[in-house]
Amino acid sequence: MPRRSTSSSTGRSTGNSTAATGPRNRTPQAVRVRRRSFGDVVKAFFAFVALLVLVVGVPGALAVLIGWPLPHGVPSLDWLRQEITVTTFLHILTVVVWLAWAQFTACVLVEVKAALSGVGVPGRVPGAGPSQLLARQLVAALLLVGATAASLTPGLSQLGHGMEGNQKPTVAAAQATPGIFAQQQEQAASTAAALAEQASHAQADAGRTAQQHGDTKYYRIQPPEGRHHDSLWEIAQRHLGDGRRYKEIYELNKDRVQPDGSRLSEASLIRPGWIMEMPGDAHGGELVEAPDAHAHAHASSGLQQQLHDYAKSGDHAQGDHAQGRHAQGDQAQDGGHAQGDQAQDGGHAQGDQAQDGGHAQGGDQQVSVPAQRPSADGGHQHTAPAASSASDSSSSAFGLPQALIGAPLLAAGLLGALGRRRRQALWQSALGAVAGRRGMEPPTPTGDAADAQDALLVGADPDGVRLLDRSLRGLAAQLAGESRALPTVYAAWLSNGDLHLQLAQPAGKPPAPWQLGQDQTFWMLARSDAERYEDVDTAAPYPGLVSLGTMDDSRLLLNLESVPGIVSLSGREADRAAVFASVAAELATNGWSDRMTITLVGFGEDLTPLAPNRLRHLDGVDDLVETMEAETRQRRGALGAAGHDSVLTGRTGPAQHTRWAPHLVLLAAQPSAEDAVKLAELASDASRLGIGYLVGTESGELPGAAWEMEVTGEGKLLAPLLGLELDAQMLPLATQRAVVELFVEADPERDPQGPAPTPPFLVDVSEQGRPAVYARLVGPYEIIGLDSPDGDRSALLHEALALLLLHREGVHPRVLSSALWPRGVTEDVRDALLERLADWLGADPDGRPRLSADATGRLVLAKSVVSDLDVLRSLYHEATQGKGVDSRVVRGRLLTDALVLVRGPLLADRPEGRYRWLTHEIVDAQLPLLVADIGLALSAFHLEKDRAEKAIEALGAALNSAPADERLWNELLRATHATGDTDRLQALAADLVDRSGARGLPPRTEALLDELLPSWRSGVAAVG
Repeated sequence: MPRRSTSSSTGRSTGNSTAATGPRNRTPQAVRVRRRSFGDVVKAFFAFVALLVLVVGVPGALAVLIGWPLPHGVPSLDWLRQEITVTTFLHILTVVVWLAWAQFTACVLVEVKAALSGVGVPGRVPGAGPSQLLARQLVAALLLVGATAASLTPGLSQLGHGMEGNQKPTVAAAQATPGIFAQQQEQAASTAAALAEQASHAQADAGRTAQQHGDTKYYRIQPPEGRHHDSLWEIAQRHLGDGRRYKEIYELNKDRVQPDGSRLSEASLIRPGWIMEMPGDAHGGELVEAPDAHAHAHASSGLQQQLHDYAKSGDHAQGDHAQGRHAQGDQAQDGGHAQGDQAQDGGHAQGDQAQDGGHAQGGDQQVSVPAQRPSADGGHQHTAPAASSASDSSSSAFGLPQALIGAPLLAAGLLGALGRRRRQALWQSALGAVAGRRGMEPPTPTGDAADAQDALLVGADPDGVRLLDRSLRGLAAQLAGESRALPTVYAAWLSNGDLHLQLAQPAGKPPAPWQLGQDQTFWMLARSDAERYEDVDTAAPYPGLVSLGTMDDSRLLLNLESVPGIVSLSGREADRAAVFASVAAELATNGWSDRMTITLVGFGEDLTPLAPNRLRHLDGVDDLVETMEAETRQRRGALGAAGHDSVLTGRTGPAQHTRWAPHLVLLAAQPSAEDAVKLAELASDASRLGIGYLVGTESGELPGAAWEMEVTGEGKLLAPLLGLELDAQMLPLATQRAVVELFVEADPERDPQGPAPTPPFLVDVSEQGRPAVYARLVGPYEIIGLDSPDGDRSALLHEALALLLLHREGVHPRVLSSALWPRGVTEDVRDALLERLADWLGADPDGRPRLSADATGRLVLAKSVVSDLDVLRSLYHEATQGKGVDSRVVRGRLLTDALVLVRGPLLADRPEGRYRWLTHEIVDAQLPLLVADIGLALSAFHLEKDRAEKAIEALGAALNSAPADERLWNELLRATHATGDTDRLQALAADLVDRSGARGLPPRTEALLDELLPSWRSGVAAVG
């Protein structure tokens, strides 16, 4: 994966020297691969001996010691009646051994063929489960020390490194960050003369190097075979003896025109039919030497003509690359430390410019792993960790958990689940579903929990989740409409809003607006096309997708349930636990799934509050094996009975919403060797059954692991055989605890502790408490006490003030930024808005500003700035817990004043496209419940004095803002019954039945009508 070139303190480049002048290669570079140890060699030796004994020694020993075990002629019936002697028994046993040997030998041949061909998962030999597993382990131990180790695992070698197809080119990194680009341009200008001076020397050196290699050899990229695709790593492995030398092939061929007119600009992005010039020491039968002049003169067309044209294209390209390399190296050596840094930075700037120019002029429609988008481009912006840390230090006295800010899909899932949990708690509290009343105000988070909530608000990308969900469901609906099966998807990449799916094998042309990507195994959907999808009633097709990390701001989602076997994760225990926690939390709360079971083993018992219906915890591996053996048998039988090949075919059609939910197993602790073999056997057929396994290991070696990954102490997620190096998405322990605390506090089943919490901000409701600035939020938005700001900035200032008024506890500046500019904004723009907002609000008579920052750095409003929602809460609190408790007259006046304030829903006239942050709030659920509580209290106040009409009037006013509150309708039935007007009560009952529609009346309302008006059913039928 990309390793950005940086300068050390001495001024020497730590990256690839060629990156300074050529187009910046965002392709994954060779990652650290564990060297073969003496133990590996010993294992390989014993594996070879075991294979030799079992495959050659056993039949040899049988032939020498036993001989031919079968009769030499056709046996008669008398032979069957003869006594079974020791010799006969040995011959029967010998036949059984011969059959077992034949089966094992077949398993060895199947495993060797799969390992050498790189096709991926080997075929299953019937009835040879344990034998094939033993053969697989012996062959793997033998071949892992050889040159074919990279082909043992079905790879994602081309996954996400560059998607090309029917799409516009993306903006390169230099253009995406104008500030850095400007600095690089200055440095590039200062070194331009030096680079030009070195050009002639570089070209001469390149010519001498070419002469030393003798006859030039070429390789033609082969078309895909099954799930196997040619890659530069495998070409280098076969023809140069070391896959890590793929860089040499890339350097010889980058930016050279290929036979189809395109160019090689990413090491992982190669097409069938392309020609690769090979280093001089390349060997192998697939190579072709360049034609000489005589051969070219007689070649009218075909490969020889293409090779000749390609050889000519290398003269210019390679000269230019050599120039850049020598100029960079000489500049760093001759110019000293400071000049070396300058040459490197300038080289990077020129390289990025060259890349952009090549893409624009060459017309290649290529999607590289994208750089971060500028804030104006319309994408959801998430800054890098280093930049975020710097921003935090300059904008506030504390930082927010970067693990949540840098995980937009995870943050969106957690934020949505937390909002649903809090709404559920509000409704259950209001309807008396739990013991005691918890009040209208959920507890205000403090400390780490408050920071975690702010990080969720800053990092969440609900639009990205919505587009991903709609795109996948829309694709499933289109394929079902065309009677096509869902293709198996190994992974997805999200790049600047565009969605790229990598399929396990070609599945034909995708339905529009999807397009083919870099080859037949990639389907691509542009963001602009994804926005045209609407919600469809289709089961989630790929609920097992989960974020693993990022590469150049492109996010990888691995489909855990489609992996052909176990995915192993090695690394330090704390790092593994952080990755496991992130995977579990995102799977439990993501928005692109319907139902799912996630089994956690060895960790995560405290994570279950995130999604109790999805997450379950098991104590040990024994329980897991027993559970999964039963479920595997059940799923195999159910698939067979339904006539489905896999769970994917079961997710379409009439039963799509009731069957085939995935079961994903996350085992953090390394299993024993015996348990690992059992899990490997269970996982061999798991992808077909919708079961996925992610298993932790300390040593990095796990029997039966299809894909192996490693998380490093630096936060990198490495998968060398898959060609991946990502910035891992992790959820550290402290952040886990803070997030879980938010969910525990919002648990609707949790017993309330202590008295009901008071509103976060109470105002003086007397005449002496008149505020300086009064905002009316309940209904149309109005502000009293301030002059109207400038027309162009008025809407933004009003929205910022509304956000601060709804959060009297304070708003983090970064939360304010993400709320007002969900696609991203720079700090100077945000700070300018805050200055204008502070100037607009002004100061109190004592000189204190009405907008300030508290000790934690959060923005808070002065007590002189008040909203009608603050007054509404304060009036109800004073009536029910303050002065109104001891004075009936005061209680009635306060409740009446409160109900008068209700003019409609919250911010009723908010403009289209603004105030989108309200979707994360629960105030839209709090306000109707608060109005209903006020109406119920005022109704009870009037009914105490038998003023039924006044009670009905109060309930009617509350129903205007809370029409779905069952409590109000039930109380209205009682108040109407108190009038003694049976016809009026019958009419109200008929109105309720009409409003309820096909769902019918709620059970409690129906029981109340039976009590108040036993004949209501016949009356409703007569009206109907």
